[in-house]
Amino acid sequence: MLIEALKLALQAIRRNALRSFLTMLGIVIGVAAVIALVTIGNGTTAKVTADLAKLGSNLLFIRPGQFGPRAVGMDARPFNSRDIDALRSELAGVRAVAPVAQRSLTVVYGAQNRRTVIAGTDNDYFITQDWMLASGRQFFEGEVRAGRAACVIGATVRDTLFGRSDPLGQSIRVGHVSCEVIGLLVPKGESSMGTDQDDIVLMPLRAFHRRIAGNTDINTIYVSAWDGVDTAKLQTDIERLLRERRNIARGQEDDFSVHDMKQIVDTMAGTTAVLTGLLGAVAAVSLLVGGIGIMNIMLVSVTERTREIGIRLAIGALENQVLMQFLVEAVVLSLFGGLIGVLVGLGLAWLAINALNVPFIVDPTIIVIAFGFSALVGVIFGYLPARRAAHLDPIEALRHE
Repeated sequence: MLIEALKLALQAIRRNALRSFLTMLGIVIGVAAVIALVTIGNGTTAKVTADLAKLGSNLLFIRPGQFGPRAVGMDARPFNSRDIDALRSELAGVRAVAPVAQRSLTVVYGAQNRRTVIAGTDNDYFITQDWMLASGRQFFEGEVRAGRAACVIGATVRDTLFGRSDPLGQSIRVGHVSCEVIGLLVPKGESSMGTDQDDIVLMPLRAFHRRIAGNTDINTIYVSAWDGVDTAKLQTDIERLLRERRNIARGQEDDFSVHDMKQIVDTMAGTTAVLTGLLGAVAAVSLLVGGIGIMNIMLVSVTERTREIGIRLAIGALENQVLMQFLVEAVVLSLFGGLIGVLVGLGLAWLAINALNVPFIVDPTIIVIAFGFSALVGVIFGYLPARRAAHLDPIEALRHE
């Protein structure tokens, strides 16, 4: 009986091809929207997580002041070199501590110039940021102690100032300071926030303080923990140590903030996952609209085929057979719409992901759910028209014109 109902459903769909396509369109749009948005959301989540993970899941960073709705100490004093020495000597499980002071300046080489970020730091920066050199070397210990103007530049700065030529050994002007290029960083590209990570020049912290900043302020401290170290405990130890060094009394708010990159990664991943789910839920509403469209068209079909239904009932067809015929027709329309929607959704997601430069991550579960939901929509919204057809009075149906 099911095979016969399926044949009749396919015949009815072929007879009214345009109307059948328009009926499926709501399901196609709904399924395509769900799959495209969820796939794009998954790719975005993966990219954000990967970008943050590049900084290391065992990384903490410290800044003066507190930020957010309860911000305090926005004018808090910066850190200094003694704070760095204390963090390195008094904390257990620390792999590297990198001080960073930075400023935006124009760098010049020949006729080329670019405004970029100048960061004063030391060799621990390469460890905490997990940043390798494409060529050249890191700072010599003597350069760090003496404050010699030596520079390691990012790929964007190299491309602007030197094109494809080798920058090593060349001197660039950083503000009013002549600086020898000793290294080139491996390109990292854009961060998840859209900033160019390669648009940077690194120089020894003491050289930055003496020749550019004119002070000894340190605005950011990166702390990298060894693998296996509990970063939550390390964060507590850092807060305790800095409270002592900054003479913060019991009960007073910290005038600095310590952030655990692992927590930030988890928070960002959770947030993007929630947003992806919300977008998928909003897109799923169009599936309900498509289901209503199927019900309307099936009711019209029942009205158009009233005489046919009456003849079938008069010659011995059972109500269940008529019910099955129209129900199968509605489900077939939904399944075809679901299949086309899956293909369209994956295609749209692929185009969008290429444009956004995020990973193409297909979730088989959401495909199965969307396809199954489209079938369920066909059953639910096809039942009323099918039931109406099955309960027609054969005599009244035969009189229908």
